[in-house]
Amino acid sequence: MERKLISSGTKWEAIAGYSRAVRVGNQVEVAGTTAVDENGDVVGAGNAYKQTRFILAKIEKALQEAGATIQDVVRTRMFVTDIQTWQEVTQAHGEVFAAIRPAATIVAVNALIQPDLWVEIEVTAILSD
Repeated sequence: MERKLISSGTKWEAIAGYSRAVRVGNQVEVAGTTAVDENGDVVGAGNAYKQTRFILAKIEKALQEAGATIQDVVRTRMFVTDIQTWQEVTQAHGEVFAAIRPAATIVAVNALIQPDLWVEIEVTAILSD
């Protein structure tokens, strides 16, 4: 099967040896995604809802580059630095996935790569034949 690598173009992909997303066959895996824009700035600092919405838009773009859509998502994994923000995160998640209803996980973690980042999300998508 062909392996298609999707890049966001950041220097970190080459340094850490990862891709924004990878498509093999009809499956797409999108790497952990945070609320950092193309300039390296944190979007929605101090607001888990805004970070989640921005992250999901970034994920949707990566899916499109892989030939998938948000409707193809079957699994989401959400990591938050403060479990008290779970309602903000799941509200934003629900606005995007209410009709799709992928399997979902949300867990609290000690920290992300930058202190202003409160949310990280990764997804799995499977395209139908």
